Amino acid sequence: MQLVSSITCPSCGHQSAETMPTESCQFFYECKGCGALLKPGDGDCCVFCSYGDVPCPPIQEAREQRRPAACCFGA
Repeated sequence: MQLVSSITCPSCGHQSAETMPTESCQFFYECKGCGALLKPGDGDCCVFCSYGDVPCPPIQEAREQRRPAACCFGA
């Protein structure tokens, strides 16, 4: 399982490698380039699933176990 994801800001294109939490979702992320507050896109559970190059740990685990993706607290 990968715990680092590179988030790309849709406003300015700034990229930042961030460590993902394993016990919860991260719903908000402040871009270190322009200060934009990122929120998950429609259908995504967290900012890593929307803007990261690696999905969050619960999604990774679901894919590894070939089961439906139920991210972050069974959402």
